[in-house]
Amino acid sequence: MRATRNACILDRMTRQIRFNAFDMNCVAHQSSGMWRHPEDQAWRYKDLTYWTELAKLLERGTFDGIFIADVLGTYDVYGGSNEAAIRHGAQVPVNDPLLLVSAMALVTENLGFGVTAGTAYEHPYPFARRMSTLDHLTNGRVGWNVVTGYLPSAARNMGHDDQLQHDDRYDHADEYLEVLYKLWEGSWEDDAVIRDRESGVFTDPTKVHEIGHKGKHFTVPGIHLSEPSPQRTPVIYQAGASKRGIGFAAENAEAIFVAASTKEGLKETVAKLRDALEAAGRDRYSARIYTLLTIITDETDEKAQAKFEDYLQYTNDEGALVFMSGWMGVDLSQYDLDEPIGNVKSNAIQSAVANFQRPNAEGGEWTVRDIGRNGVIGGLGPFIVGGAVSIADQLQEWVEETDVDGFNLAYAITPGTFEDIVEFVIPELRKRGAYPEAYAPGTLRNKLHGAGDRLPDDHRGAQYRVKATANA
Repeated sequence: MRATRNACILDRMTRQIRFNAFDMNCVAHQSSGMWRHPEDQAWRYKDLTYWTELAKLLERGTFDGIFIADVLGTYDVYGGSNEAAIRHGAQVPVNDPLLLVSAMALVTENLGFGVTAGTAYEHPYPFARRMSTLDHLTNGRVGWNVVTGYLPSAARNMGHDDQLQHDDRYDHADEYLEVLYKLWEGSWEDDAVIRDRESGVFTDPTKVHEIGHKGKHFTVPGIHLSEPSPQRTPVIYQAGASKRGIGFAAENAEAIFVAASTKEGLKETVAKLRDALEAAGRDRYSARIYTLLTIITDETDEKAQAKFEDYLQYTNDEGALVFMSGWMGVDLSQYDLDEPIGNVKSNAIQSAVANFQRPNAEGGEWTVRDIGRNGVIGGLGPFIVGGAVSIADQLQEWVEETDVDGFNLAYAITPGTFEDIVEFVIPELRKRGAYPEAYAPGTLRNKLHGAGDRLPDDHRGAQYRVKATANA
């Protein structure tokens, strides 16, 4: 524990900024309308070479990983219909994120892979095997972004009238994680597989244990189907910033994604997360915190501004409001464009609503028009525009003033936005000693935290570890 804390203190002193790439197996992820830009290649999402080329690019830039979002429904809150979402390609069509990982892992050696999968609509038993398989195939470079769901359309397509209430979804997820920890950590001993050719014993059955779980939501009596993978439990990512979401993150998350439109809002969120980690008996810096951001950059401020103005020609305000309505759980088509959203309540992403109930950058109230214009590039997160020096200055200011670890980088166009960051921004940050020169060895967990490949002792999942048994 002391080594982990010392490593975190050193990291904060040198202000090493971390980058994560944010993408989705679809056409329009965060920036509305940008699929129309002649240089955008999001339409290649069905082409495996798009993903392998992107993975190699990100590894050249020493990104911690690529975080692939997902949904299991359409954005049908806006106007009470999914018509606008379908028309604008707003995260539909969308393909499965997990099936991309093996190919990207084959062409890289260090890049991590964070994949999104919800706890509401798949039983944990087959999911545990799927993630263990990926952890084996990537040599321990996979993480799981735990989501509880926020789209009512997904619930209906899974046979439910609506999704559970916000906090109830986290209660369900708590047991989901308990089952997974028992399977990943508590079923197979490390030396269960012996591959003894002389005796003909591949696995010692005395070292493989049934988990015997019987709870409110799940009954799972048997063993895990996979032998222990390099990390056993994949790195746990989480993106909830509501009060209940923060409590869930404090017990489970090793990397946390947040979104805030201002530095003041981000500083407040980061402090709450750090405090919650400590209250849960963990180190304040035991989870890497990344904030959503889109960077538009070039050689100079002038070239970057020209690029930004070019992008604006392709954005779509209605598409942005489709996204925002889904994320907020509020039908923004029912408001006048110049009307503040007020104190609405959400059963979707509560932190998304909270962001727009804080004062905007000018200290005023957010109107629906502001929300749409703010979201056309970068979605829920802000965007910054400038040359390499200007961008590096701003990134360091955000880190210094908010205590965030790094940035979950969305794109305006893909892979162009990421190419620009690798070409212009990363070399400038490295000149300042503010960005890693190389990857740490080992698994994704060790690359992120430098404390080994397995869950630390103070993590919730560690309590489910199997106790070694003597050989019979």
